[in-house]
Amino acid sequence: MNPLIPAFIAVFLAAWGERSQRVVAALAGRSGRSGLVLAGLALAAAVSSGLSAWAGALVADLVTIRALTLLTALALLFAGVAGLIPRRAPSVEGRAPAILAAFVLCLAAEMGDRAQFLTFAIAGRFDSPVLAAIGAAAGLVCACAPAALLGEEFTRAVPLRIVRPAIAAIFLVAAFIVGVNALELA
Repeated sequence: MNPLIPAFIAVFLAAWGERSQRVVAALAGRSGRSGLVLAGLALAAAVSSGLSAWAGALVADLVTIRALTLLTALALLFAGVAGLIPRRAPSVEGRAPAILAAFVLCLAAEMGDRAQFLTFAIAGRFDSPVLAAIGAAAGLVCACAPAALLGEEFTRAVPLRIVRPAIAAIFLVAAFIVGVNALELA
């Protein structure tokens, strides 16, 4: 199966209300240069997704398909639980160029985030790190594009207190389904 679409959808959903999206909104609002902020985010997304997918591919050679499917269920469970934890808006201070600030801050925000775990698990499960990385990076950029366009108005325009738990519920249901399927594999 092609991991491009599952990686895109998983990371697109996981990014809503997360640090990267909020950093992009704050930087775009402060600098007024949404294009440069999105470019910095795209670079950070490519690096983060590429590393996650590469690590997932390394693990794929070491474990069985059942274990990889259970790992995917665990990543979905983590994404669901993390979505239930409220997030505060990050403060963005400093005078760095918008593209550099977006790259550094978004890369730092993505390290250990649920999007990375999902990318890792999907790349391992489908044994296609390049497509998983491309799908994940595209999903992150597409989820953050409204934040870049709206700037600081994003947090007022999008009801993240409703969106995050709704997406968390989707991840929890998906984790249950994938977990049950993993246990049924022969």
